[in-house]
Amino acid sequence: MTNATVPQDPAEPFDVLTADGRPTGRVKPRAAIHRDGDWHRALHIWIAGKDPAFGAFLLLQRRSSRKDTWPGRLDTTVGGHFRAGETLAETLREVEEEIGIAPAGLALRPLGTRVQVNEAEPGVIDRELQEVYLLRDDRPLTAYRPNRAELSALARFPLETLIPFLAGDASEVDGEAIAPGANEAAPIVARPDEFIPAIDRYYLRVAIAAQNALRGDRYVAI
Repeated sequence: MTNATVPQDPAEPFDVLTADGRPTGRVKPRAAIHRDGDWHRALHIWIAGKDPAFGAFLLLQRRSSRKDTWPGRLDTTVGGHFRAGETLAETLREVEEEIGIAPAGLALRPLGTRVQVNEAEPGVIDRELQEVYLLRDDRPLTAYRPNRAELSALARFPLETLIPFLAGDASEVDGEAIAPGANEAAPIVARPDEFIPAIDRYYLRVAIAAQNALRGDRYVAI
């Protein structure tokens, strides 16, 4: 199990991939992967749902201030890496580690694989093949247990206002968030610079996919 008191383990082993996702047969520790810019697999699970009072929503995490990449930014609901040799089922440990819900039996809907490169931070060249999934879950924020080592908060935003905001039609968006250890959600206001920069408009594409899935569309992708 990952140590719940630290945001990441620099010695965690990752498989090194080619840019098109083929295994190279090499394994390197996390710190070396991010130093050298090796391609590796990551997991993104986005949670969307409906609340009679709140409407259709999308959950985002606010990353811990101690993360080695993009500390404090808003990001995918659950994000993590495939350890060396891990299957998807094994990597779902991230769901419980980050937001405190059991991973068994989750009905994940694949949205595709995202190719992402981050060279914006000193000493980090992060090249990921992100396997992206959507999970429908209508439970309230208070039903989650965010891990303070991984998250500083878990937030949700109404898709009705989140999509125009992500499209650039609004300068801020209202939502609510729960901090680790809190029993109640509190109002928040998010602005563009609080999200991880994405030239591919990733967050907008996910929000639109979530909206379409919640409407019952059969074919949904990012």
